[in-house]
Amino acid sequence: MSVILQVSSLVKRFGKLTAVDRVSFGIHSGTCFGLLGPNGAGKTTTIELMEGIKTPDEGEILYRGEPLGQRFRNEAGIMFQNTALQEFVTVYEMLLQFSRFYPRTADIDELVEQYSLQDFLHQDTRKLSGGQKQRLLLAMALINQPKILFLDEPTTGLDPQSRRNLWEQVHRVKAQGATILLTTHYMEEAYELCDEIAIMDHGRIIAHDAPDALLAKHFSDVVVQLHEQDVPRALGEREFDATYRNDCAHIVTDDVNKTIVRLLDLNVSLGRLRIRARNLEDLFLELTGKELRA
Repeated sequence: MSVILQVSSLVKRFGKLTAVDRVSFGIHSGTCFGLLGPNGAGKTTTIELMEGIKTPDEGEILYRGEPLGQRFRNEAGIMFQNTALQEFVTVYEMLLQFSRFYPRTADIDELVEQYSLQDFLHQDTRKLSGGQKQRLLLAMALINQPKILFLDEPTTGLDPQSRRNLWEQVHRVKAQGATILLTTHYMEEAYELCDEIAIMDHGRIIAHDAPDALLAKHFSDVVVQLHEQDVPRALGEREFDATYRNDCAHIVTDDVNKTIVRLLDLNVSLGRLRIRARNLEDLFLELTGKELRA
């Protein structure tokens, strides 16, 4: 599998702050690559360098073996984290306007059908819901039939149904042969969509591999999870070194039977007990010490 985008020893400084510090990785053609990190980790700056929006102080970015140039601009699609749509125009007019920016474009009618824009095609962009706007922005990013697609937190603020609908659209884009670079604050989303992930912190890549490979490398235990009301903090932290988040106690153990026996000995209710494998959120906390939105 060939590398479509290669980043080598990338550095970007803002005064005394080194936001991106010797970052290197390659993105293979036809895959979805996830770049994750807490706020301030340097991932947004890295993405902007790769998109050609910012210029690196050091290092190299190659698209199909060449420096970023007109070919990259013609073949890249970008769905920004925050995009202000032009007002007082319709959805169809937005698509038509963007189609005129590129020498090679997709059929607008096909995009309308693929991304279910029919019901609001002639509606003013000011009146779109969050999910409708995200579908339009994705269609706009695909107007030039990109070979590589940048998705910067595409589902932030969406309800669960709209989020999963967008996941289906991303799977479709990938199945059609496009390469995707994704940033997200949702670990479930990263696991669902990404073939590889890289985790950044303090401007550097601190982990990089396929999601399951990273989990297997870092964990051999499981998590016993109970509601915080069933395991008060004082008890959980004293007896199990439990951590607490999202109203739950998380007890890491390599002996589930022993842990459950101890919980019963302490008269802890097991009615809401859940045993789960370690996940990307656990890995993220393990490596960075931060919740993803910290």
